[in-house]
Amino acid sequence: MNKMTLIAAWLWFVAAMIFVMVIIGGLTRLTESGLSMVDWRPVTGWLPPLGSAEWQATFAAYRTSPEYQEINAGMSLSEFKGIFWLEYIHRLWGRLIGLVFIVPFAFFLVRGWVSWRLAGRLTLMLILGGSQGVLGWYMVQSGLSNEPWVSPYRLVAHLGLALAVFVLVIWTALDLAEGARRPKIGMPMASLIWIFLTVLSGGAVAGMNAGLTYNTFPMMDGAIIPSQIWDSPTFFANLFEDVRTVQFNHRAMATCAVILVLLTWIWRMRSRGRVPYWGHCAAGLVCLQYALGIATLLSVVAIPIASSHQAFGTLLLAALVGWAHYDGRNRAYASEKGQELDGMSGNPVAG
Repeated sequence: MNKMTLIAAWLWFVAAMIFVMVIIGGLTRLTESGLSMVDWRPVTGWLPPLGSAEWQATFAAYRTSPEYQEINAGMSLSEFKGIFWLEYIHRLWGRLIGLVFIVPFAFFLVRGWVSWRLAGRLTLMLILGGSQGVLGWYMVQSGLSNEPWVSPYRLVAHLGLALAVFVLVIWTALDLAEGARRPKIGMPMASLIWIFLTVLSGGAVAGMNAGLTYNTFPMMDGAIIPSQIWDSPTFFANLFEDVRTVQFNHRAMATCAVILVLLTWIWRMRSRGRVPYWGHCAAGLVCLQYALGIATLLSVVAIPIASSHQAFGTLLLAALVGWAHYDGRNRAYASEKGQELDGMSGNPVAG
């Protein structure tokens, strides 16, 4: 295995860890476990409470939170542990991702395996990953002050940054494995952007618990297009604060996503006859994802179905990254002297 293949494999492993992190985060939201830890110790918080005294102190801190006082008053210590462990695993997994990223990255830098261009991109991933931890705590804080729920704006931002890092990691791994590509405006890229926005609209649904209402399909409140949508006074309130509009937005965007991805797949198959494996995966996943979304709605957000819906949505995003990368333009890096460079190793290539 050469150096670039090894670095690509490492990035694929990091992407897989981010995928798992998104699923754990979704489960944390679905089980309403996210506000069980009322402090943030990014460096020293590796270990859970050890022993009865530490558990009692952690539980006492939780009892001061709005969630306990307004929703879970009277909860026992054993019940508290049930919500604590998932949030603890969520935070621990984030720390492990940081460790798995930082240690190999430092090794590659010391050994001189990465070019300045690749080092810059990896440094950007590191900064964004660290920012994700800070943003996660900023999100949690919104539910620890006055009201026992997190801000949907902050939740969507937290999800969006995680997915942006996920996309960047996969694109870079593909650059190393298949050759560097420039993003190209085209149907696969348009599908990628639309799916990204659709997943974010799903985050808004989760942030508002909008999936717990209007649990019929295709009708919603007795109509395909319900009345009184987009009636909030501001644009962002309609995107993040009105339950009816938030759910309708996600339904409409998901329907458009299925049409867009399938039409792209069919058109490429008929006009060019060359669709990569990623494209076939995207076509299958978008249909499965749509079906899971309907099932999530009809089941009134049954946790196994809802979690699967999020998981396959993230996989669909990954497949579209692969398709957009395949569809991109080859990138020829050039040094100041006009030599072409092997863009990821930084070695001059005679040309």
